[in-house]
Formats: sequence, C-alpha cells, structure tokens
Amino acid sequence: MNIWRAKEEIKDTVQAYLWKDAWGNYEIPAIRQRPLLLIGPPGVGKTQIMEQVARECKIGLVAYTITHHTRQSAVGLPMIEKRQYGGREYSVTEYTMSEIVGAVYDKMEATGLKEGILFIDEINCVSETLAPAMLQFLQCKTFGTHRIPDGWLIIAAGNPPEYNKSVREFDVVTLDRIRRMDIEPDFGVWKEYAYQEKIHPAIVSYLNIKKQNFCQIETTVDGRRFVTPRGWEDLSHLILVYEKTGKKVDREVVAQYIQHPKIAKDFANYLLLYEKYQKDYQVEEILSGKVNNAVYPKIERAAFDERLSLTGLLLAKLNGNFEGVYWQERVIKGVREVLQQFEEAEGADGIEKLSSLLNQRERERKQLIKQEVLGRREDMLRKKILGKLEEYRTGLMKDRKGDAWSRLKEMFSEDAGAYEEDFAKAGQKLEHGFDFMEAAFGDSQEMVIFVTELNTNPFAMHFLKEYECERYFEYNRNLLFDVLPGER
Repeated sequence: MNIWRAKEEIKDTVQAYLWKDAWGNYEIPAIRQRPLLLIGPPGVGKTQIMEQVARECKIGLVAYTITHHTRQSAVGLPMIEKRQYGGREYSVTEYTMSEIVGAVYDKMEATGLKEGILFIDEINCVSETLAPAMLQFLQCKTFGTHRIPDGWLIIAAGNPPEYNKSVREFDVVTLDRIRRMDIEPDFGVWKEYAYQEKIHPAIVSYLNIKKQNFCQIETTVDGRRFVTPRGWEDLSHLILVYEKTGKKVDREVVAQYIQHPKIAKDFANYLLLYEKYQKDYQVEEILSGKVNNAVYPKIERAAFDERLSLTGLLLAKLNGNFEGVYWQERVIKGVREVLQQFEEAEGADGIEKLSSLLNQRERERKQLIKQEVLGRREDMLRKKILGKLEEYRTGLMKDRKGDAWSRLKEMFSEDAGAYEEDFAKAGQKLEHGFDFMEAAFGDSQEMVIFVTELNTNPFAMHFLKEYECERYFEYNRNLLFDVLPGER
C-alpha cells in the first residue's frame, strides 16, 4: 500500500483501539490490540505519518529509534531485592524502570494526554542482545517487567532486508501477534503532500517529467546508490533557503542529498535550465496578460521537456497565489469567529473584552503546543489571527471615540475586502494562464498536464470550488473525463 493508505489505516486503528464502551473500558482489550508493523524503504515517510496521525487524532507520541539503545536502556538495569517465599527470605533480581516506558509516563505528565502512540523505528535491526526483548515487546506489550500503559498503541517500523544488512526476520509466533503493513513509494501520493508542504517547484516539475527518479535504491560494484522521498524533501528546504540568501545549489550540493550520481547530475542540470526558463519566459508577465509575442516561436522550437518545464513554472506561480488566498481565507474566518464571541461577550469596555479573548486564544495555542498536537502551519495560522486581532486592539486604543463594535466591524470589513480583491486577482491570473496555454499549446498534452496538476494541488482545488472558471471545467470534461471539485 502507499503511505497515504497506511496513514488512513493507522488513524482508523487508533479510533478502533481507543473506542470505549458505556462503562469506560476499551472495546478491544489491550491483549487483542495487535501492534502495527510498517515495512518499507527508507525515507518513504513512515516517521512523518506518525507525527501527523498523533496531531490529527490529538494523542501523544513517543518515538524511538531502537538501534540507538542497549538492552539496559530498553529493559532497565538489574537490581537485587529481598522476597519472602514459603517463610524464607530470598534474593531476587528485579529491573529498574525501562527508559522507553518511563518516557511514555513523562509524556503523559508533560502534555496531560493519557493516550498515544509508542513508535519504535528500525525494530528489525536490533542487536543480538536486544532481539528477545523486542519480540517480548511485540507479543506482550512489555519491556522487561514493565507494561506499556493502557491507551497507548504500539506501532513499529523497519526496512526490508534488501535495504539493510542488519535486518532480522521475525518468527511466525511474533508475526501472528502483529499487523504487518507493507509500504511502497508512490509519487502521486507524495506529490499531493509536496504541494501542501511547499516542496520546491523545480523538484515537483522534474519528477513530473522523470517519475522513475523519485525513489531508487540499487547496489552496484561501486556501492549503494539511492534517492529517497526524504532526500528530495530535505534538498527542497535547502534550495528554498539558498534562494532567499542568494546562494547557488550546484551539482556537488545536490549529490549530498541525492546519493545517486546519475540522478544528482541530471537534476542539477535541470535546476539550471529551470532557472533559465524563469528568465526567458517571464512567467509573471504571462500571468499578468502581458505576453511577449516572441515567446510563441520559441515554444514551437522547444523540446518537450522545456515545454513541460514552462507548464510547471506557470503552475508554480498560480499555486503560490492559490495558497496565499487559502491562508488569507483561514485568517479571515478565524478573526470572524473571535469577533462573534466579542459580540456575545458581556462587558462594556471593548478593549477589555478583546484583550480577554486574545489572552484566551493565546493560552489555547500554548496548551496545544505543549501537547505537541499543533503543526507548524496551524501554529502560524493562529499567530496570524492573533496578530490581526492585536492590530484591531491597537486601533481601538488609538481611537477610543465611538462604539468599539462598530469600529471592529469597520476594520474587519477592510480586511475582508482585501481578501476578496486578492481572490479576484488570483482568478484573473488563472484566466491569463489559460489564455497563454491555449495560444501556445492548444489541446495538446501540455494542456492535459496543466489541468491535471490543477486537480492535484489541494490549494488549487479549494480555490476552484469557489471560483467559476468555465475553461477549467470545459477542459476537465473534454480532456480528462474526471470528476470536478465538489463532485467527489
């Protein structure tokens, strides 16, 4: 299965394992809550979906890479205790609290979350001395003599033996007590994630052209050569920061992330061309409706890869606008919600009421951060909402004359108007994009790719649910025969 299906399966499992009956007992007793074992190539996203599931389900997460641990840290240290048996005193061996089990209790105390996921990575690569403890852990949900607290699910992950020489095979007894999920890389699924996480458009465009280079791991006479989804994502972060700081990403830098010489060289060359196409074609001008007519003969002579790259550049700019409008809309909705609470709240002093609501929202944000269930983007959204409300409070403090509620509605109306204006501008750029695509490519494969990518990007899909673009729907019907936004 792909990583998206695995994530949904894990979320369903969390809901099922944590479902309680009328008396507050778990419907599936702990002994029947089989641990999940995810097996897949490195860098495919196994750890990331654990973080996403924990945030979305609002439960705790404790993650360990077990290869970094010894038997003592996992099981605990032995100590001698005195016990009475049959009227006689004996010396017996007990164990201190396992570091891993202790970490679960520490997480519960720090976050206040009593349920969660204990994630053990690289579980099939443990040392000889730790292997029996890991089998006991999967079978009995214990480390040594210490049980995992009720309400905590066990999920483990590992790599198939072809990717790691240290892999140990589990016996049938252990396999019969777990749920095994085999994960395969899937570029289509990763691309949706890439749009949400703002992976550099050059990487998305390149992999659209050469999907076979998305994930490769091979052994040659010169050693291992590989490229993984994790490598592409980490490289993306570096490229984005290098662009802001005026630095260049050359072949040597690419090869530090894409450890497959042929693919690294190919992408480094593509990145240079991508930057050149940005200058040659002036994409921003195209989307403003100011196309230089000299562009069209150049496109006719261009190779297919160049034409696809230009399509990718157009989509990158459009999707950036769609994303900006999306977050603007979320801010407006968040501010409106607080203003509705303001209207309903008691009290005569408007500044005092708004300050109280601001403090309440800030406390909620900090609590979610403490519980580690607030993602970076959602946290940024909350900060923007608070920042906008702070602007409103400053405005009230500067102008204490008149009714505070009327002044707040006036300021909000200005921001809502700015959003509507930006929404209309994004729609106009989309229309110009279609104008150019029709003039340059007609109903060719480039147009099919253009419309298909609009269907793939979540921000574009959200925008097109509100913006009526006749040509988008027309090309969907004529070229793709696919479902349209809102019809899923």
